[in-house]
Amino acid sequence: MRLTGNKILITGGATGIGFGFAERFIQEGNTVLICGRRASALQEASVKAPSLITKQCDLQSENERIALYKWIAAEHPDLNVLINNAGVQNWMSLEDPEFYKKAKDEISINIESPLHMMMLFKELGSLQTIINVTSALAFSPLAKVPVYSATKAFLHSLTLSFRHLLGNTDIELIEIIPPALNTDLGGKGIHDSMPSIDLFIDAVFEQLKEEKKELTHGFSDKYSKIGQPELQIIFEQMNPIG
Repeated sequence: MRLTGNKILITGGATGIGFGFAERFIQEGNTVLICGRRASALQEASVKAPSLITKQCDLQSENERIALYKWIAAEHPDLNVLINNAGVQNWMSLEDPEFYKKAKDEISINIESPLHMMMLFKELGSLQTIINVTSALAFSPLAKVPVYSATKAFLHSLTLSFRHLLGNTDIELIEIIPPALNTDLGGKGIHDSMPSIDLFIDAVFEQLKEEKKELTHGFSDKYSKIGQPELQIIFEQMNPIG
């Protein structure tokens, strides 16, 4: 993937990692579009980065995903990069009366949305690159976020298969595997002690320059490369009994 001169759509691009990438891609000389469900968040992002092109879209809705694609095809037919970044993380226990509802929300945003977006946008003639944002928890789950961890494992597996299936096309598929970072994912304050987004994005861009297909940082690099016996030890450390 070239790092400049692209037109890029970032889902969930108004906050957190998504906005961090939006700012950096703008600095690198790209045109960046972001979408999200909250108009207020999109407006705040536009104030911080005035060149952003924003589009309100609820990615949980199949019809709105289709409408987003049709808008891109009509208004931005030269878009060549799709970044599936939008994600929902819920910390919950089995005693949570909202467990199933929260799980459905996570499955819709974290699985159905990127799957559908890939199927839609691969038909866009200008598309050259798809980037899926997964998680270190795809390799060793955190039981406090059970469904989130499982959805990221699904997306990691799907990314491997889609990369193979797209092998005879001109579309490359890149996976970004973040560790826990200082964002509001899962709730305000939960990740305050984690590394900054800026350090993570610097590491990702260095790996993009090296044309790597799986981009990692910190413990996500470790998790993605170790074997099952070590992962079992990490799982037990992350999820102590009692």
